[in-house]
Amino acid sequence: MRYQLTTPSPLGPVTLLGDDQALYGLWFADQQHFGADYDLTAIPTGSTAPLTLALDWLRAYFDGQAPSPFDLPLQPEVTDFRARVLQGLTQIPYGQTVTYQQLADQLGQPTAVRAVGGAVGHNPLSIVIPCHRVLGRHGELVDCKINPNAVRAKKISFL
Repeated sequence: MRYQLTTPSPLGPVTLLGDDQALYGLWFADQQHFGADYDLTAIPTGSTAPLTLALDWLRAYFDGQAPSPFDLPLQPEVTDFRARVLQGLTQIPYGQTVTYQQLADQLGQPTAVRAVGGAVGHNPLSIVIPCHRVLGRHGELVDCKINPNAVRAKKISFL
């Protein structure tokens, strides 16, 4: 059975979705595509081992400890293409950034920049899968749909 829980964070409330096996989603309150593809109103509040691990991961992350996405049992329910993009995002080291074009190039799809951008924007595991490390073509910050009001002020410090 899947459960959700909401907890405070430096970027605002964050909602997690998981079951006894994996973490499926992590969204910030004002995030575009919040809970996309899930009817969160039908999912009870509760806790599971993966949700507890995710809470510990978030605490470590916001304390500057740079935990790895691979520390969590992640299971994003996305298309094969989006899964490849999300896997590419996990390869961006803490403290570094890439452009959408560089990410598309790394995936062997240099002409799929817009599709890559769409996949990044629909990331169901915000922060854990670091969509916030992707920049526009001129190196500008591009919101990764995480609480746009808070992100501008704090995004760089949490790369």
